[in-house]
Amino acid sequence: MSSTATANQSSGPVLDWAAGHGPVTGALSATTGAFAVATTGAATAMPPGWALAVGAAGALGHTVVGLRVRNAGRTLATRAASWLVGAGWTTWAMTHGPLTWAALGSLATIGVGIGAAARSTALYEEAREEEAIAAEQRQIAAELSAERRAIAAEWVDRIQRVCNITIRVVGVEKWETGTGYSIDAELPPGGATWNKIAAESARLSADARLPHGCTATASPGIHQGRVIIDVTTVNVLEEERTYPAEYGPLSLHTGIPWGYRTNAEEIRAYLREQCALIVGPTGSGKTNLVHSILAGFARAEDMLTWVIDLNAGSAGLPWVLPALNGEIEGHDGKPVRPGIDWLAGTFDEAMTMLDTAVRVAKQRKMGYQDLLARHNTDLLPISAKIPQIMLVIDEGAEILASPDRQIRKLGEKILEVIRIARAMGIRTVLTALGATGSVLSNLMIRREAKVRVALTGGETEGMDLSKMFPGSRGLRVDQAPYKGAGFMGTPESPAGLFKAWRILPNQIREIIAATSDRHPRLDDVSAKAAGPAYARRWDADRTAWMLDRAPSDDTEDATPSGAGLNLSALRGEQPVEQVSPEDEMLRRFREEIDAQFGTAPDPHAPTSDGPPPASGGLNLSALRGEQDSPAQRAALALLLAAGTEGTGASAIARALADEYGTTRQTVVGWLKTWVTDGTAVRIGEGTKARYVHRQHAPEQPPED
Repeated sequence: MSSTATANQSSGPVLDWAAGHGPVTGALSATTGAFAVATTGAATAMPPGWALAVGAAGALGHTVVGLRVRNAGRTLATRAASWLVGAGWTTWAMTHGPLTWAALGSLATIGVGIGAAARSTALYEEAREEEAIAAEQRQIAAELSAERRAIAAEWVDRIQRVCNITIRVVGVEKWETGTGYSIDAELPPGGATWNKIAAESARLSADARLPHGCTATASPGIHQGRVIIDVTTVNVLEEERTYPAEYGPLSLHTGIPWGYRTNAEEIRAYLREQCALIVGPTGSGKTNLVHSILAGFARAEDMLTWVIDLNAGSAGLPWVLPALNGEIEGHDGKPVRPGIDWLAGTFDEAMTMLDTAVRVAKQRKMGYQDLLARHNTDLLPISAKIPQIMLVIDEGAEILASPDRQIRKLGEKILEVIRIARAMGIRTVLTALGATGSVLSNLMIRREAKVRVALTGGETEGMDLSKMFPGSRGLRVDQAPYKGAGFMGTPESPAGLFKAWRILPNQIREIIAATSDRHPRLDDVSAKAAGPAYARRWDADRTAWMLDRAPSDDTEDATPSGAGLNLSALRGEQPVEQVSPEDEMLRRFREEIDAQFGTAPDPHAPTSDGPPPASGGLNLSALRGEQDSPAQRAALALLLAAGTEGTGASAIARALADEYGTTRQTVVGWLKTWVTDGTAVRIGEGTKARYVHRQHAPEQPPED
């Protein structure tokens, strides 16, 4: 076929031969068909009775089909009459001639009548169908309304019997999850409040014969004269649900899911201005909840997570080691970033992290004044460019209540972060082993930690829910006897039963890989304040404790006795010939000291046949393998360089701060250790105390 023919064919009218007839086309088809049969029959001397027989058969067939599809009687009569009238005209026209004006005029009249009748019956059938659908919906609504009315009447009677309050039910809403329903009721005049119903939650649940783990809890309505009663009929807390496998992006502003309520709907924590407190005894699922929280933080595009866990960093290691060990491959072969941004497992590292957080908060207050003015707000606008820092401190509440002097310093620094960093986007999540007075006695924690979780696991000791959720009544530990179950309350949602998802180790690895490209970078203003302490947080000497392994049986890789620390494994399998920046700095220290003083021979150096060097001078062998870290070796080098004048902890800390991020508290600990083992001597007391290396210390008079 040519292109012209194709174009002509496509430009013509489109006819759908499979479509049914409407009132006009149906009448036209009937009249033209009758005229054609009558003309043909008259020309061929066809017996007129045949047309009448065909019309009667068509009327009978359409009637049978109409009865099967349950058409209305009006429709059946109209269609049968159309067949019979058409057959009668055809019979008459075949006898008297179809080409007369009388025949043609009567045929046109019959066509108009058939079209009008068909249109009328079609409209009637549509109305009849709509009415049938509406009637079905009314029946369903009536049945549902009857069920709701029964529920309403039942609870009006129950609350009158148990609480001695007569309520008026405004509405009953069944939950989409099919696990219960909510009752919206109006309280009677006279001062009755929703708290009176909430206090009788246990008795109402027992009176309703609810299954174990299901409750009837009351909460405020749209105003103080209304109450919402949530009734759980299916115990979703007893089943274990794994963390949702959809690891899509989240945001601080849209909330982070922490678990699900008894109605199977997830509950979210909004932590832009709030801190969080999680309590749970051993075996209650607290660690699993922490991992679920870290999963949500990792998925967020505007949050960075710093973790402090003095119990060997166990809360954060699963989120760090797969990336540090290269066990996970990222997209397009790119390196995978750890699931958290910083992990502190020692006291020194924790103090460094908290000091950094304080510096970041203060620098943000100064550096973002123009941004705050443009947005006309006193809350720093958090986004992927300026991320919020979430400090997750495992057993942090116990740190605040610890009697140990050193740990108390850590607690004071935690409180400082909580106190000064709210507006600048640094918030904390603290955990504790129990909801006790010692944990909740701190006013700062009670005031700032408005997001609270109490995992009970059926444990009653140390679970004072009235202190954990003041103002909430009817909460009992035996309502949540399952691992991972407990109570959660937020400023947006009153305290109630909930359960955390079970997050599996393989899911943690999947989340690390899926969210590696999603983690934001610390903004420039904050990074400048954080300094080397933050920039070098993943250095080999800072992560050595994470990578410790049991001794291997392979003797070829074993470190020879007396050879000092072998740190090659911590430096990315570097060749022995390569020199780290720390060793290079120490080499420069030694060269400067050698240039100023005559040094003593290194006892570990090989001997030669030449004459022995002159005795005296500085012995730097202590810098070559006997200290625990490059920062500690550098500190000892400064102590040696100070000579007989000595130096103090503050001076050493200032000299090492930029390079290592070392704090004064850390240097004080080193100096105390060196005084104890005789490496250094302390001269003077109080603020005038100074430390001198033993090689420069004045000789002590012999004891009598």
